Amino acid sequence: MWGLAFKPNTDDIREAPALYIIEELLKDGATISTYDPEAINNVRALIGDKISYAENQYDCLEGADALIIATEWNEFRTPNFLKIVTGLKIK
Repeated sequence: MWGLAFKPNTDDIREAPALYIIEELLKDGATISTYDPEAINNVRALIGDKISYAENQYDCLEGADALIIATEWNEFRTPNFLKIVTGLKIK
C-alpha cells in the first residue's frame, strides 16, 4: 500500500482511508507492506508490527499480489510502471 496519510504532504493520519483499508485487510488475513513519505511513524505507533513498513515505495511491492494507492502524493502520480510490474507477483 502506498500512502498512509489522510492527505498528501502531511503525516496526519486522522480518518485516513488507508487505516480502514488496513483494518479490513487484516481481518481477512492479508499481509500488508506499506510506504508513506511522512506518516509511517504515526501509523507504526498506532498499528505496530501488524503490518510491515518499507524504506521506499518500490520495496513494499516485492512479492505483493496487488498495489493500493491510498492517497495523492505526487510521487505516486507518475510511478515507474516497470518497477511496479517487476515487483508484483503478476502471472
